[in-house]
Amino acid sequence: MSIAVVTGAGSGIGRSVARALAAAGWSVALAGRRAEPLEETAAAVPAGRSLCVPTDVTSAEQVASLFETVRARWGRVDLLFNNAGTFAGGGVPVEELDPETWRSVVDVNLTGAFLCAQAAFRTMKEQSPQGGRIINNGSISAHVPRPHSIAYTATKHAMTGLTKSLSLDGRPYRIACGQIDIGNAATEMTARMQTGILQANGELAVEPVMDAADVAATVVHMAALPLEANVQFATVMATTMPYIGRG
Repeated sequence: MSIAVVTGAGSGIGRSVARALAAAGWSVALAGRRAEPLEETAAAVPAGRSLCVPTDVTSAEQVASLFETVRARWGRVDLLFNNAGTFAGGGVPVEELDPETWRSVVDVNLTGAFLCAQAAFRTMKEQSPQGGRIINNGSISAHVPRPHSIAYTATKHAMTGLTKSLSLDGRPYRIACGQIDIGNAATEMTARMQTGILQANGELAVEPVMDAADVAATVVHMAALPLEANVQFATVMATTMPYIGRG
């Protein structure tokens, strides 16, 4: 039995990935701030194969408790899908962005990702058999920004450095780390893509989206590889979205 931890599992990509992993035979710990959305995710998972653990990923204590709870239930962790994130401050010009909003985005998107990766790394290093896999949710914004997205973009660029460092430091312990960079999956966060969103030239444009299930299928593929193989970076995007040629 393979054990996964999915953060941000109460909605969007996290929910889709959690359900896809369960359908592929994984047991899945569902982490997120609020219990009710986690229970909604778990409702589509076979009985006994999910565990809801309300967790604020910005809290080192709560993240440690999450992994302790998973180990107590299933004995180990084979996969972390490091997915929790926020687009707070998106759409606000850089000169108007409140420093507290900047800090809140960094706390969730970067510090939260680090805390979860650190806890997973410790668990995977200590367990027997040793090892596991961490998949970080980057973004198209790990490569190119949207207008007025400085906090989100900065944290997603930083996520790439986190991924590379984890990959290097995990080598002696059979800990693989990869990153999936997602563009325009149809979720609550991307609803505005279908009504019109600011482009680099100052115009508003409707952008194509893809089904979040296509993202989930990619994560399941990455997760299913033996630890001797790793998808270091994968970009999954709506085929005709303005990424190639953005700007």
